[in-house]
Amino acid sequence: MKKRGFEVTAAYQDKEINLPKRATKNAAGYDFEAAADIVIPAVWKQIIQHFTKGSEVSEKIVKPVLVPTGIKAYMGQDEYLQLANRSSNPLKRFLTLSNGVGVIDSDYYNNPDNEGHIMFQFSNFGLTDVQIKKGERIGQGIFLPFLKADNDEAEAERTGGFGSSDKN
Repeated sequence: MKKRGFEVTAAYQDKEINLPKRATKNAAGYDFEAAADIVIPAVWKQIIQHFTKGSEVSEKIVKPVLVPTGIKAYMGQDEYLQLANRSSNPLKRFLTLSNGVGVIDSDYYNNPDNEGHIMFQFSNFGLTDVQIKKGERIGQGIFLPFLKADNDEAEAERTGGFGSSDKN
């Protein structure tokens, strides 16, 4: 019986994707790799360019970039996968997780919208764009249990993928 783990999504089966793994025997996090080459544009560069063109800054310019992993995760009903940034990303590359910490709920696995494809949301607060290469480690995932409060009455079922739980 499967308890918790990772699988490659159908869309990435033939793309040579590595399953997340821990780097050392005492590591809490499983290292995730980028599934494709992608550029994370510098937020400040975008804002400066916008102002020099005489345009107003739009929310869309500084929108986070989703970096695909090609991975989905399965786990118990009272568990979640916490997505965290690599400690070197902010220091060396000015990359932050835009949502602070990602939360992958157990019912995200195999959802009808995107099969539970895990992506990391990045913003680049440096002055230059950052190129992420396929296979580069971008973040980590930690399986954790969670507790429910007395009087918890959540009954809704997930109906979609990324960002869908507020649409019920």
